[in-house]
Amino acid sequence: MMYLVLTAMLALNVSAEVLDAFRLVNEGIKTTTDNYIKKNNSIYKEFEAEMAKNAKKAQSWKQQAFEVRSKADSLYDYLQGLKVEMVKMNQGEKIKENEALQKNENGEVVIDMTKLVGKAKSDLGDRLMIGENFDGEAYDLKKWINRYRKDLLSYIDEDDQKFRETISKTLDTSDPPAREGHEKKSWEIKHFYGIPLAAVLPIISTLQADVRNAESEVIQYLLGQIDAGSFAFNKLEATVIPNANYMLQGSDYQAEVFLAARDTTAPPQVLVGQWDSVRQEDGSYQIEMTRVEDTLPIKGGKGLYKRTPRQTGVHEWGGIIELMGPEGNTIRKPFRQSYEVAEPNLVVSPTKMNVFYVGIPNPVSISVPSIPPKKLEADVRNGSIYKVRPGEFEVKPNSPDRECVVEVSATINGRPRTYGTQRFRVKDLPTPVATVGGKSRGEIKKEVLKAQSVVFAEMKDFLFDLQYEVTQYTLTTTNRGGYVQTLRKQTNRIDQEARQWIEDNVRLDSRVHFEDLRAVGPDGREKKLNPIMFEVQ
Repeated sequence: MMYLVLTAMLALNVSAEVLDAFRLVNEGIKTTTDNYIKKNNSIYKEFEAEMAKNAKKAQSWKQQAFEVRSKADSLYDYLQGLKVEMVKMNQGEKIKENEALQKNENGEVVIDMTKLVGKAKSDLGDRLMIGENFDGEAYDLKKWINRYRKDLLSYIDEDDQKFRETISKTLDTSDPPAREGHEKKSWEIKHFYGIPLAAVLPIISTLQADVRNAESEVIQYLLGQIDAGSFAFNKLEATVIPNANYMLQGSDYQAEVFLAARDTTAPPQVLVGQWDSVRQEDGSYQIEMTRVEDTLPIKGGKGLYKRTPRQTGVHEWGGIIELMGPEGNTIRKPFRQSYEVAEPNLVVSPTKMNVFYVGIPNPVSISVPSIPPKKLEADVRNGSIYKVRPGEFEVKPNSPDRECVVEVSATINGRPRTYGTQRFRVKDLPTPVATVGGKSRGEIKKEVLKAQSVVFAEMKDFLFDLQYEVTQYTLTTTNRGGYVQTLRKQTNRIDQEARQWIEDNVRLDSRVHFEDLRAVGPDGREKKLNPIMFEVQ
């Protein structure tokens, strides 16, 4: 029963915006995976071209590459089946009646997350992946990934430790380290236990991307081995090392393009543009440039590619590396690469609450990924803003009738840039509660009332540490003759005069009121407070 209650609470606490964000993440991962698939298909075509040129030299490497493809396809399809099964469990067994499950042009079942209902359900991952007896699909999946990793490593030379470590890290299924004060979790529990359906699907999609990424790395490695034997070194492969594959608009994209094994006495030529396998008159195939866009400068045997993209989205590029072989022949190694450019991701978060209050400094943290906090500046409409320290600001709104709009900018490489705006609601400070002796109503002994010295104005359940001071109050009671007696004070003190008035006019079983209370806060504005009503015992 407690498990059901916790599951329901999690479902209530996950907002629609967060669930929709998981859909966007899943789409981004799918785009990355599709790029890997396109890249891999291109590499497999290169094996066919190498077979046409020299079948004897390329046969064994092609066979190994296609073994890798078969293993990758099996694991990828298994992961896709898990996602489909989870959606079926959630929305029904009949695909035709299930709008979230569609068939693409290849007849494959795919998931449309825009039509997925029950996204906040967190029991599906538990039921399918973990299981009641901890024997769910996640435990078989871990074995699949471990076997796939072991198989891929068998194609890589033992001496190539760095590359082997890269593959092992990509397909790592080790249990995460336990956080201090928390119980240690297994790989299966970390990924699938208590996770909403909208988040489980992107997790599995990420594993699919890892499968295709590892496949791409290994078959590229195997392709390089075809010509590696013709050189003094043990392998030859085209390598592209970018400074980033995901960046902000306006930032520079830079990449090094080089042969992993190179002879510094014979630097390569790097041509950027379109290439294809061109059939020769003798029936063989030759990798040739069909459109040359640029020839990269060579530094230390490496071609340097640098661009400043002006548009967001995925940018693809590629070309051919040409190198003179040991027998005087020209060896051409093609490559393709892509990077994604996104809008700057502005993060503006109020330190204590999601609104600004008039008349006081509201602390705000501002950050922009990849931008040093000391470079950030901010301006505000309907108020003023002051920098306290790098990344930390204070905002003072002017009017509660309009929103406060925070605009963030920075000067990068001598050029000012705006990184976006964030809107905040503006409210007046809440009215404090007047109290005497920690109470604002109820019964009080006459001796206790006379012992008090101050009328307080307290901010109850308010995150800011603010002080209000009472500036006036009026004591009211009815004496034994039925006449109303009052005492007006222009202070917050219950002084000797007030205590004597209580002694002379307040009788047992009567009522005494503190009325006409006023208080002033840090914004300098006067507020009318609630009356304090006591029954004297």
